[in-house]
This record gives sequence, structure tokens and C-alpha cells, in this order.
Amino acid sequence: MKNLKLIVCSLIFVSFSTFTFKFNLLAKPVNDEAEKIVGIWFTDDKTSKIQIYKTDNQYFGKIIWLASKGTKEDLKVKPTLGYQIFRKFTFEGKNVWSGGQVSDPRSGMTVSGKMTLKNENTLSVRGYVGSPIFGKTVVLIRAE
Repeated sequence: MKNLKLIVCSLIFVSFSTFTFKFNLLAKPVNDEAEKIVGIWFTDDKTSKIQIYKTDNQYFGKIIWLASKGTKEDLKVKPTLGYQIFRKFTFEGKNVWSGGQVSDPRSGMTVSGKMTLKNENTLSVRGYVGSPIFGKTVVLIRAE
């Protein structure tokens, strides 16, 4: 009877350990490479800062600082704080994030986008319509 209890306990322990091991293998690992773009970035002319953040495995960016508030007339053509400039980018691998959208705060136009991390402090953002060859690239510089 003691041996039976020992065998049953051993089987339960081995089954639980196997289940836990398999579950951990199925869990999606955290990808440090994908997190490299998270942070605060200056636009190339240093007139604004954009915060890139992650929500549900997608990357977004919003304007968090402007060089000057300007007059009421200036505000009609200038971006505003909190404006979401990047939406729904996903990590593709090899320092590339794609499948997202880039919005121009001055015109309000939204186009497809692709981001490429050139080095730790330089992020190339390409907005395009249809194909990346028909677009414009803006370079962001890490601020913090």
C-alpha cells in the first residue's frame, strides 16, 4: 500500500512537471530586439519629441513635446501634443517594424509605414502609399 501511494505521488509529480515544462515552451518569449525602439525620440529637426510605446505586441508613437507652442495661427498647421503619429507596428525581425500606419500631423493624411532601427540611436521611419518605393523617410534620433 505504501508503495502504491509512492508510485501515485511520483506519477502526479512527473505529470505536473511535464505539463509545466510544455506550457513554458508554448509561452511566447519576450523579444528584447523588438523593444529597442521603445523610448523617446527627437524628430530630425528637433522641433518635437515622439514617445514610442508598446501595447498588445504592437508599437505606437505619440507627440509628447513641441519646441514652442506658437500663436493660434501656428497651431492650425502645427502638430499638437498627444497626437498619435505611429499606429499598429509589429516587429518583423532584424531591426524592422512594419504593418503600421504613419500620420502626418500637419495634413492629417495617414499612410502605410515601416520603421528600421539603423543603430541604437537612429530610427528610420518610411511612410508610403502602395509600395515603399513611393514614399518619404524621416529619421528620428533617440532623445533619452
